[in-house]
Amino acid sequence: MEFKIDTAELFVPDGLDAEEALARTTHMAIGAHQDDLEIMSYEGILACFQQADQWYMGVVVTNGSGSPRDDVYKDYTDEEMRVVRRKEQKKAAVVGEYAAQALLDYPSSAIKDGANKDPVADIAALLTAGRPEVVYTHNLADKHDTHVGVTVKVIEAIRRLPAELRPMKLYGCEVWRDLDWMTDEDKVPFDCSGHECLQAALLGVFDSQIAGGKRYDLATMGRRKAHATYHASHGTDETTGLNFAMDLTPLIADDGLDPATYVKGYIDRFAQEVSERLAKLMSSA
Repeated sequence: MEFKIDTAELFVPDGLDAEEALARTTHMAIGAHQDDLEIMSYEGILACFQQADQWYMGVVVTNGSGSPRDDVYKDYTDEEMRVVRRKEQKKAAVVGEYAAQALLDYPSSAIKDGANKDPVADIAALLTAGRPEVVYTHNLADKHDTHVGVTVKVIEAIRRLPAELRPMKLYGCEVWRDLDWMTDEDKVPFDCSGHECLQAALLGVFDSQIAGGKRYDLATMGRRKAHATYHASHGTDETTGLNFAMDLTPLIADDGLDPATYVKGYIDRFAQEVSERLAKLMSSA
């Protein structure tokens, strides 16, 4: 693979030839930062773990150099943090037995620049080589600009592909905004109950973030467990861990569909549900 940035890298944990490694991909996750994939797309990692016919590939778009730091990392320069975070992402790829891990190494500014099409070209190339059936990325209601910027570029990249090369499903997942606010009919729930030791290991390798003052490991596992209990108000828990996603597939089936209008539909349905519940209860009081 040739990428737009010379420092970009494709890492294959089991040492397979790059072309073969990508060709076996069935599930691909495309995230902004190192550790986003493990937070938002564990469903895909779990679906492929120890499976001969299903393989998960990770794509991290930015270099992670601007992350907060503390403890042993507090005096690290941006370049030193970039190196550390790249190592951590490779460790996760080994632990999760990924088909491959792409590190595109863009600064966040490039992702937030709508006119910069280089990341779109790189993502499109990876999608063409991997031809995944399922793609996970950030959701369009996320509150992190870089996350939403990645999602916009993922949609644009898929729209560059002919219909026969597009994934069957595109999901927008949780990181910097939970999706429990969505109506139950709109939520896509992912069962994350399995292999809690694997979940903990995948989150735990990102020591620079955890020691840096952000307990993503505890917060992520806590969110999954909270979703499992609070997803349904009547009935017992059916899982011990859930992630929610927003189905973005219509945006890659219809190139004329506006992402802003599409996500507003989710928000409008939530607002309508709240208004209708209040009207029903107030009129009966």
